[in-house]
Amino acid sequence: LNSSIITLSKRKIMKKSTAFVALLSTFTVAICFIILGSISSELMAALGINEAQLGTLVMVAFLTMCIVQLFVGPMVDKFGYKPIAIAGFTITGVSLLLLAVAPSFNIALLACILLGFGAMPLNTVGNTLIPVVLFEGKDPARASNFGNGFFGLGYVLTPLIIVLIIKTMGLSYKVALIFLAVLCFLFFIIALTSSFPNLQVGFTFDKASKVALKPAVLIAALALFCYMALEISMGTWVKSLMQELYGASGIADPATKAGLVLSLFGVAMMIGRFIVSGVKNLTAMGPKLITLASLLALIAILLMIFAKGPALGILAVMLAGLAFAPIFPTIVGVTFAKFDPSLYGSILGFVFSIGLLGGTLVPKFIGNVSVGSTVQQGLLIPAIMAAILLIISLFIGKIGKTN
Repeated sequence: LNSSIITLSKRKIMKKSTAFVALLSTFTVAICFIILGSISSELMAALGINEAQLGTLVMVAFLTMCIVQLFVGPMVDKFGYKPIAIAGFTITGVSLLLLAVAPSFNIALLACILLGFGAMPLNTVGNTLIPVVLFEGKDPARASNFGNGFFGLGYVLTPLIIVLIIKTMGLSYKVALIFLAVLCFLFFIIALTSSFPNLQVGFTFDKASKVALKPAVLIAALALFCYMALEISMGTWVKSLMQELYGASGIADPATKAGLVLSLFGVAMMIGRFIVSGVKNLTAMGPKLITLASLLALIAILLMIFAKGPALGILAVMLAGLAFAPIFPTIVGVTFAKFDPSLYGSILGFVFSIGLLGGTLVPKFIGNVSVGSTVQQGLLIPAIMAAILLIISLFIGKIGKTN
């Protein structure tokens, strides 16, 4: 009896450790997504580059993620979580260190490529493991929302940590990058000492490629193309939008205030995901939630377009954060529920890669449209994407389970 109790206790501890690694993975992905924006001015000054070259660094990082995600998903299904998690934390830590010491644009470019190679293993481990280890694996959409709340946490804390180190402590952005790299190496140790469930049953690369042609996966990929175009566009252009609105109102120090509004966007996303994760049986009502959230996202973007001052702009940004919050994790959770867990990695690899394609192209288009006009006018593009997402969401619930 004592032996059984000890064994049961060990399993519970191992399960908690595994869940912790999954949450750390999504947290670290957020660092990868927002780090270049968080140190943009410092990096440009240190390397002697302009905004266009900084945009190239961002584009290269996300294009790398887009390509890597296609391959790393099936690799999780084939080789398991542990080696992929270890590789992800290690490569991410190395990329941040390289970015910290980069003496030139070309070295920074190499660091951004490594950042893409590190981020996607962690993205796959986090988003495929969370639905398995949280809530006993019975409510994937709810688990995905809770787990991605930690993405929102990383989205908020990363800029704040950098501000603390640079502004409050008076240190270089390089120290901030080294600090974040050390965090990644600590996470690596946790992953190295943790156990993970084995989901290699029945995997073949041929089977993985066929999954991409399933209607449920295709509709999820299209939805994420639109959604990630929205999320990354907001992360890229909200600060510029608010600077325009603050500047037009004659308010002093618009850059600092605009940066704080961007943080509010992350806070709203984080809070929204944690709130939604408290809803039981979320997977069943997920399609309706995606439709409602898509509608609210469209309304929020339209408010940004028509805002004449910062007050309405702030309200619209926070509404967008709340609206965006459940869309990605619920799409993933609802889609996973239609398949065997052994294919989660392959599914995420395809749909997230397509999503990143939208997140790479659309922000660039906004920038092109904004040249000679305003970012506010360029937001017509994400408004169109939100409308398309709303239409796509109507079909997500109509596709049932797939063998």
